[in-house]
Amino acid sequence: MALTNRPRTIRGYSTAAGTGALAALLLVGVGGSPMYAGWVHDHTDPDGAGGWFLRLLAWPAWRLHSDDPAQSVLAADLRAILLVILAAALLYLLPAAQVARVAGSASQFFSGWAAYALAGGFTALVAALFEPGGSLLAAFQSASTGVSYGFFAGWVIGLASLGGRA
Repeated sequence: MALTNRPRTIRGYSTAAGTGALAALLLVGVGGSPMYAGWVHDHTDPDGAGGWFLRLLAWPAWRLHSDDPAQSVLAADLRAILLVILAAALLYLLPAAQVARVAGSASQFFSGWAAYALAGGFTALVAALFEPGGSLLAAFQSASTGVSYGFFAGWVIGLASLGGRA
């Protein structure tokens, strides 16, 4: 076996879209967890840049239950689930034609970053319509928060996308 040939035991692993989707799942699973969201709320300063960023990472917060009937568990969980699904779909759709020629290129990084920013905005837009009393204005405002989250957290997905082949 030549040194340049890598053994591929399981097809589909180590693709740019696969590693990016796994990173999105981990980012939403850890950053959106009730334990992280509670810690961030209690231990960070919302007026500082670090506190703002850590609170932004908790944006796709998911809950298992809610004591307040006015809060919609469905909308929050839908936001977290839809973010992972849309990020994975966009990671598979966006870079396929351009990145296939040059593996490990900067376009993989930017495609992963852009896919996560688009997924964050679209997810927030759709999930806001399912919230109680959701209006179009609230959906647009929520979409801006989702795009901000995708922009500031998407570099993690972009770096993960560099790890695989197109």
